[in-house]
Amino acid sequence: MIPLKDNIPTDRFPFVTFALIVANVIVYILAVRHGGSLISGPTPQQEIKFGAIPFALTHPGDQCGVLQTTTGEALGCVKGTLPGAIPTWETVFTAMFMHASIIHIGGNMIFLWIFGNNVEDSMGPVKFFFFYIVGGIAALALQVAISPDSTTPTLGASGAIAAVLGGYIVLYPRARVLTLVIIILFFTVIELPALVMLGIWFSEQALFAAAGLTTATGGGGGVAYFAHIGGFVFGALTIKLLATRRRQIPTSSPVY
Repeated sequence: MIPLKDNIPTDRFPFVTFALIVANVIVYILAVRHGGSLISGPTPQQEIKFGAIPFALTHPGDQCGVLQTTTGEALGCVKGTLPGAIPTWETVFTAMFMHASIIHIGGNMIFLWIFGNNVEDSMGPVKFFFFYIVGGIAALALQVAISPDSTTPTLGASGAIAAVLGGYIVLYPRARVLTLVIIILFFTVIELPALVMLGIWFSEQALFAAAGLTTATGGGGGVAYFAHIGGFVFGALTIKLLATRRRQIPTSSPVY
């Protein structure tokens, strides 16, 4: 399901939401300039360098990166500092702006634009900026807590955006969202209540996260589902502490 538009008006231009989208796009372009392609995304070396790796975060003094082995290059973690690596704590923030492909960043930015403007409008730009960043940290924290020894880089804005979605569903559960629904070769555009659309989205994350815990590898197809859950729960629990204004939902206005 891809959101296209909602029916909640805003009083002011969402400068922070727009700036975050621009920042994500700029980082993506800069990353692919060091290798990779605009469609498939940056190289694994860039993802490892700027992604947040749970093992490094839970083992102070260790750093993870691309190491030279007898059979070629491989991801590994060592004591001390690796040449060219950035401090591990910085990856908590750089990971929020790194994306693995054009589809990855495109999908995230659509969700951020559709739902972020209303959440920003509810609390103001300064509080929204910190809400977004702390939401991303909370999302990563849950992912690291579930897989503390994982050496798979976590990257993408989806954890922080999940916090935005959690806040939105609490503020505007009855909002109407024009949604593109794709099922294999079938697609249609329908209007869904935000509670239904985002409720289905969250249920999918919980289902896939639980399935990942029951597999032999504990994987998840490379998707940090627990980060999505952590961000969403954080947003839902904190939004009422920060939001000082809530728009009235139009009684009967289609969003076409």
